[in-house]
Amino acid sequence: MPHLLQEPAATAVLLTAPVAVPLAVACVHALTGLRASAAEVREPSREVSRQPALVGAATGPADGAAAPPPPGSDAPHRADWYGLISPLAVITCGAVLAAALGDDEAVTAYGGLLRADALTVWMLLVVGAVALIACATAPSYLAGERTAGRADARNTALFHVLVQSFLAAMCLAVLTANLGVLWVAIEATTIVTAFLVGHRRTRTSVEAAWKYVVICSAGIALAFLGTVLIYYAARQAGIAEAYALNWPTLMEQADRLDPAVTRLGIGLVLLGFGAKAGLVPLHAWLPDAHSQAPAPVSALMSGVLLSVAFTAILRYQSISDAALGTGYTRALLTGIALLTLALAAALLLAQRDYKRMLAYSSMEHMSLIALGAAIGTPLARAALLLHIAGHGLAKAAAFCASGHILHLTRTTRIGRVRGLIARAPGLAGIFGLAVVALLGFPPFSLFASELGIVRAGFTARMGWAVSAALLLVLIAFAALATRTARMLLGPAPTARTDEPPATTRWPLVLGLVACAALGISTGPLTDLLQDAAQAIGAR
Repeated sequence: MPHLLQEPAATAVLLTAPVAVPLAVACVHALTGLRASAAEVREPSREVSRQPALVGAATGPADGAAAPPPPGSDAPHRADWYGLISPLAVITCGAVLAAALGDDEAVTAYGGLLRADALTVWMLLVVGAVALIACATAPSYLAGERTAGRADARNTALFHVLVQSFLAAMCLAVLTANLGVLWVAIEATTIVTAFLVGHRRTRTSVEAAWKYVVICSAGIALAFLGTVLIYYAARQAGIAEAYALNWPTLMEQADRLDPAVTRLGIGLVLLGFGAKAGLVPLHAWLPDAHSQAPAPVSALMSGVLLSVAFTAILRYQSISDAALGTGYTRALLTGIALLTLALAAALLLAQRDYKRMLAYSSMEHMSLIALGAAIGTPLARAALLLHIAGHGLAKAAAFCASGHILHLTRTTRIGRVRGLIARAPGLAGIFGLAVVALLGFPPFSLFASELGIVRAGFTARMGWAVSAALLLVLIAFAALATRTARMLLGPAPTARTDEPPATTRWPLVLGLVACAALGISTGPLTDLLQDAAQAIGAR
């Protein structure tokens, strides 16, 4: 299929569709929401005209009582399934690009604004796979919200519009070759997900949304300043204005960049985009946002948003290593990784909320990915990319399962969830296997990726950092395993309840199967993984 990319129109379609299709689906959901709002406005007036007013008669539920959900609110709506179109389109474009790249290092469109290399294709496949899990479980989750009286047709439509816009922004961040557009795309994810975090409009969720906006805006501001400094260094080096933020051009002419300005710019970028990746010091938004967001949104944020933000760091790291050598980013990323891992392990020991527990687990895994980037050998780069994929699949399954646990138990407190295996064995099995995958047990891919990072670290004479990381991982392992066992084991407080529908469970099962398959063999993705590791930058 390499000849396919020789046609500019075909290339433009493949690079545009991952962004355009989610936006088109968002427009469809927006129209659906407008029609639902119009119907809700007309329906009360019809009811009033048909029924005479009764003075002194009660016309609604008593004060403080919730209105009963309308008939059929406990079933997914047909429009809820439209969201599957976008992840399927992203996966299809990624698969076609993977097959069509061949010996070409990259393809471009729109004058180089959009660019796809092996790393881009790998991330598109990861984003599409995790989004498929989240969007496939969203209909059942939203049906549960409608049954509980926390959502109506307008809220549901708004949810879909925001999720599709979120997916489009992440795909744009992965596809663009312009560092300015990359910054805009990452900032767009902040704006969109802020509304998703506060979607339930409770005091806690709104507080988490504001905290998310404030902290991530501070991080994005640092990243913007760093981007401006890189642009200044490129212009001072004589790079044309049109290409001063084109990262392939900056890599090719990195030796001409001013070292002092570049060092400051890269440092600010690492801190800024590190905030979106859940790394210290601007990490405090993560547990609050992930615990308060709807479960499918938490799956997207933890499974791919953090990794997309870290992909931006990898692009800048390639420029930094070419301009300054490998020592600068290695020192920064090693320090950030170990500090993040230490904090995550300590907070996991004291955690009493299972959604926040999963959020701190995301910090742990992002720190391992950062450590792999700091090591920087070909084995470490391949391992961190495999870790991104495995973590995304496992964390999506874990967060989506946690959403159904919340609907079942009406609490996120670990101490109030007991005997889940006896109460809902299918749901408990999925959640337990997802945690087992996150703990790094074989055959799941996180075992292979963590082993690869450890081997690469000792080979690169970073044994002290790897040893410290292993000790901290063991602490996090013990905390996560102990708290999960408390939820799953023991007698059930109530009789066995109905399991989530099969349409909800099969995406989670497929995600775990894919995670296990990657741990056994990368199969047809082997060459893509190696090429993606090479695209980050050779050392």
